[in-house]
Amino acid sequence: MKVSLDRTKCSGIGLCEMFAEAVFRVGDDGQGGVIDENPPESQRSAIEEAVASCPTSAVSVEN
Repeated sequence: MKVSLDRTKCSGIGLCEMFAEAVFRVGDDGQGGVIDENPPESQRSAIEEAVASCPTSAVSVEN
């Protein structure tokens, strides 16, 4: 699986980090970022929650 975050859409709310803190992080600049672009399958549920919760649709995952 490959995880990405479109920084042009990100508003820095941090829901992605809240659901999948091992994969996403909001930096001091208020922008979200991906820590692990290829996380283990064990993180899938948390990542799907992050994708579904992002109000700007900035987070995506490909199988």
